[in-house]
Amino acid sequence: MTPAHTGHVHWGAEALWQQLEPLLPGLSVEVVARMGSTNTELLDRVRRGHRRSDDRPAGPAEHHRHDDTLPCLLVAETQTAGRGRQGKAWVTPPGGALTFSLMLPYAPADWSGLSLAVGLAVAEALDPADARPTVDGQAGAPRIGLKWPNDVLLADAACVGRKLGGILIETLPVGGERVAVIGIGLNLQPRPAPAADEPPLPWGHAHARELIPELTAPQALARVAPALVHTLLAFAREGFAPLQARFAARDLLAGLPVTTTLPDAPQGVADGVDAQGTLWLRCTGPDGRTQRVPVNSGEVSVRRALPPATAAPC
Repeated sequence: MTPAHTGHVHWGAEALWQQLEPLLPGLSVEVVARMGSTNTELLDRVRRGHRRSDDRPAGPAEHHRHDDTLPCLLVAETQTAGRGRQGKAWVTPPGGALTFSLMLPYAPADWSGLSLAVGLAVAEALDPADARPTVDGQAGAPRIGLKWPNDVLLADAACVGRKLGGILIETLPVGGERVAVIGIGLNLQPRPAPAADEPPLPWGHAHARELIPELTAPQALARVAPALVHTLLAFAREGFAPLQARFAARDLLAGLPVTTTLPDAPQGVADGVDAQGTLWLRCTGPDGRTQRVPVNSGEVSVRRALPPATAAPC
């Protein structure tokens, strides 16, 4: 474990390492003040043999490190070149978000649905059922929902959801195994207003303090990282099927009209996800009959379809 030395912010890196290392033997936990992209950094380390780039003393998990595929949890207080799905930029204002990546050797029996499982881990860590107000003895509706395949949204009555965070999963073959890098970015504070010469900020952004006032990045990490590790270990053994019903409870597209970038199904109605994490659409075929079409590629964009009178989607 690399001790965190990042000014006045106390991340509790050692306590987190003590909690997670028994689950991921050889794990290191590192916190840096500023970095381009935690995903990019970890992928580069794997490619170059994970040579250390500084002279810091090794922590308890690093003094014997000789394997460039040992697990690593890397946190950046400020991320200057974050990446989202399909190459989209993830801009992180200083102190405005939690951005981290977890690298580990990973060999699930089936990779299908992994991004949904990760999103569910984040949502349940920040919005557990037992912390929501009860209605007639039952927990209220989830405040954090999920949009296939990798968006974490804050739900409200006005729209299907505003983007709270995102997930980027990348893999590399190393020898006879595969290394996965799971990147997570969560908005913690409102984004600052753009300067006069900058374009307006995109609509539809949310932040975690709307749900948990005064939540800090270290507190969010302490909630999300253990949930992520437990979910990844369970997913490797059992796949997405045991999580299907829990995902469905937070699926903010289900039953809504959507548009897609699929040439054969440019629009339809989202009809839930199956046990492999495939999204299904109900579409009208050329013959006028309703058919169900699978969407199982993360390179396909799916958006909620809005009526013409709607000013801004969520």
